[in-house]
Amino acid sequence: MNLRTILRTTISLWALVCLSGAMAQEATIRKNIAQRFPDLKAIDEVSKTPVAGLYEIRVNGTEVYYTDAQGDYMLVGNLYDTRQRRNLTEERVDKLTAIKFENLPLKDAFTIVRGNGERKLAVFEDPNCGYCKRFERDLQTINNVTVYMFLYPILGPDSTKKSEAIWCAKDRAQVWQDWMVREQAVPSAAASCDTNAIKRNVELGRAHKITGTPTLVFVDGTRVPGAIDAKQIEKRLAEAKS
Repeated sequence: MNLRTILRTTISLWALVCLSGAMAQEATIRKNIAQRFPDLKAIDEVSKTPVAGLYEIRVNGTEVYYTDAQGDYMLVGNLYDTRQRRNLTEERVDKLTAIKFENLPLKDAFTIVRGNGERKLAVFEDPNCGYCKRFERDLQTINNVTVYMFLYPILGPDSTKKSEAIWCAKDRAQVWQDWMVREQAVPSAAASCDTNAIKRNVELGRAHKITGTPTLVFVDGTRVPGAIDAKQIEKRLAEAKS
């Protein structure tokens, strides 16, 4: 057996030992956390963090907590990299809750097209959201864009009622802008109108942890919670396209 073969065999054996140790470590964490926190949903994933001896546990798809190697202690909160001034927990959750633009159910949105409509933007908005109305006024100044508007009524029953009426309108985009920008009354919804798209939007938003409106999704997957002004919208559209 030559030296190269011996080295390959040694490395392979070492890798197997490390893998076995990591699996045992994960099993210990899962076992102890499950015993001590029976109300905690099943752990989806256990992974190392950049901090020695600190492990991330992920539950319910996108919820992130931290524990030591034995599951004896649990930390709930944000983990920061102070050298780079990065919120590692926030970055992780953003990645877990990311919405791929190409996977959005665009059939459950209506479109507003300005200019050539070349640039794309998806927005989740509640018709009773004051920040959304401010955002809509800024959005009026953006040209050459197609906006996919997902009605997302999360502020109460009246938001749902208005969203259904807008969805059932003959010209959804016109009624939406009349209400949001010009504060004209929303006409009543037709009794026979199918409003299941609104329910699906709410389910989609909850699955991706959209907790406020407006929430913007750009074609590169960038997600922006909250109202931003026209200058920031233009900047984000340019970055997403490049």
